[in-house]
Amino acid sequence: MVPIAVARGEMRLAIKAFPWVLIFALVEMAGPWLMLNDAETRISSGLGALMIATTPLMGTLIGAFLGDRSAWHSTRLVGLGIGFAGVIGLVWLDINDGHADLRSILQLIVVSFGYAAAPAMAARKLAHVSTFGVIALSVAIVAVIYLIPGIYTWPSYTPSIKAISSVVVLGVICTALAFLVFFILLERMGAVRITLVTYINPAVAVTLGIIFLSEPVTIGTIIGFPLVLIGSWYATKRPSQRLGSTVLDKIV
Repeated sequence: MVPIAVARGEMRLAIKAFPWVLIFALVEMAGPWLMLNDAETRISSGLGALMIATTPLMGTLIGAFLGDRSAWHSTRLVGLGIGFAGVIGLVWLDINDGHADLRSILQLIVVSFGYAAAPAMAARKLAHVSTFGVIALSVAIVAVIYLIPGIYTWPSYTPSIKAISSVVVLGVICTALAFLVFFILLERMGAVRITLVTYINPAVAVTLGIIFLSEPVTIGTIIGFPLVLIGSWYATKRPSQRLGSTVLDKIV
């Protein structure tokens, strides 16, 4: 991604804004990737994806904290209520059934918060910088950050071909190529419609987990899955009414 960003002339401004790009890289990538990978060793991929699908809910809460008055609209408040009810049902049922543990759930909550907080920060501090340049530099920063612990924890034996190929696929296809495709779609579809990936991702994860990993379909997934997606949809829905009719204004 770095050579592409350099060739497109989108790296210069990103480097000038290095302090904020560093914070973005830590909040969006370095921290979440480490916690997500650790959590995924103890839970199903479907549960992990469903917890990450709460990112729009976190984004709405962060927006409210930063002064977004539309976050207090009744439609979004209802969405938050439905979404978090789904999360509570999902977590409670899966923990009781032994399909999840509290440590993994807490890690995934922090991950979804980071995924929501980083774009909000970038919108305020990196709006003048090319998004692709920010992402390319961020990935490079994370690679350097991971290098030292990677060397320190390097296995004493040669990893299997399956493990090596999995890492290559995660890096090349699921990260670099996915980011490239994402920005192409962003230019063609716009920022609003591109958020639909949030709702497709957990469905794909649950399906692939069942097919390739023989993961069980838990009661928590059956109940929480639709509630989380419906809640996220309404929590991020642009209010059709004037901001003067928000719940906040009625209270004030």
